[in-house]
Amino acid sequence: MVKRVAGPPGDTRFWPVDKVILGYQAFTLVLILGWWNRLPEAPQFAAVHVAAVALLIFEVKRPNPTSWLFRNWYPLPYVGACYKEMARLVPAVRSWNGDQALADLDYRFWHANPCVWLERIQTPALTEFLQIAYTLFLPAVLLLAYAIWRRRNYENFQYYAFLIALGFLTSYIGYLLVPARGPRFLLAPLQHAPLRGLWLFAAMQGGLNRLESIAFDCFPSGHTELTILACWGSQLVSKRLFRVYLAYTPALIFATVYLRYHYSVDLLAGAALAWILIMGAPFIYRKLSQRGVAIGRN
Repeated sequence: MVKRVAGPPGDTRFWPVDKVILGYQAFTLVLILGWWNRLPEAPQFAAVHVAAVALLIFEVKRPNPTSWLFRNWYPLPYVGACYKEMARLVPAVRSWNGDQALADLDYRFWHANPCVWLERIQTPALTEFLQIAYTLFLPAVLLLAYAIWRRRNYENFQYYAFLIALGFLTSYIGYLLVPARGPRFLLAPLQHAPLRGLWLFAAMQGGLNRLESIAFDCFPSGHTELTILACWGSQLVSKRLFRVYLAYTPALIFATVYLRYHYSVDLLAGAALAWILIMGAPFIYRKLSQRGVAIGRN
């Protein structure tokens, strides 16, 4: 991490993460307006985006007792709301479904459907373990943010928030470019047996299904991309935590295919996007920082 100079309290400049999120908000508003007649929730979505932009601008330009905490943590609810919106936005904007194309790419490479082939090693204990790993994806990303925050290393925290927000938002653009729901839907007729775990599997899978069952969120694999970014970011805390994330990351990535959430080509795209962001985000961050200074507070 490149060490940067923190700005003074009450800074009214836009931070790099603000510029990324405002840009994405504008991009989404254009989509909503362009496909207004195909999106029944268009008025509500437009109003939410306008309100989100207004709140962000207010917190930046009118510093108040809530501004410091808001400006550091608001990307979390903002990118979460944008994810929920994609379930309605993608089918309104795109009439094409990419599932079959992704499955064909997988089959062409492996000469098999990976999630079907993996039935050979399927056991309740392994399924339980991998479902836990998959379910811990978002807590793992957020735990690292909290660990950096507790150390009061605000420069690193703000960069990590920027990197994670950029990772989520670029994956959403991927969902628009290649809308797909996943092999658990397309390839269900080819599976010979349902997944079965031990104690927590059914509850965890059911909860995730309620959250993701109508989402077109396969390509690229956000789970792969964001977990790799979190693994890279864990070095900012300690070598011990990095080793934990280094062990967790391949388990999570394998779980996405074993549990039938993703095609293997999704994982490749997610990993490639993570690598691009790790390499390119520092340059973008510097360019978006006014006068080359990363703003924050000591």
